Amino acid sequence: MTSRMQTPHLPPDRQITNREGRHRGYHAPPEPAVCPECGNVYRHRRWTQPTSPPLLEEATSLVCPACRAEKSGIAGGYLHLEGQFLMNHRDDLLRLLHNEAERAAEDNPLARIMAIDTDEEGRTTVKTTTEHLVQRLGRALESAYHGEVHYVFSRVNKLTHVWWQREE
Repeated sequence: MTSRMQTPHLPPDRQITNREGRHRGYHAPPEPAVCPECGNVYRHRRWTQPTSPPLLEEATSLVCPACRAEKSGIAGGYLHLEGQFLMNHRDDLLRLLHNEAERAAEDNPLARIMAIDTDEEGRTTVKTTTEHLVQRLGRALESAYHGEVHYVFSRVNKLTHVWWQREE
């Protein structure tokens, strides 16, 4: 492997398209609303974690954007991990990512890790529901374990790819 990380071409299933980037409606949904899947509450134009039981007779049932993204499989961000350090410290790296995602969910419950996939060569891809979470995960890895980080932002829609690599 070379010492300089190069951004690989995206496979066809990871291409950035206008259709997949559309994740917001044209109008704000009715308030208050409760997501039947995760229980998050939409009130004052913001999704929050429920702090008290919502008044269900007043609330509209509305699937939140994070649950919609998880169902459809359309991610807001991809974190690509590779290198010998990943092979030797996979559990520690994944624990850091999960802990950072939990901290992010305190501020934004729509920020979630959707899936973690590992290919036959040991490279790992983490799919997130938001582009901000994948950036946060990349910064957390860089801060804790150093390595080389590369960010790629879509100019068309809200999608971010982050590549992190460390050889040892």
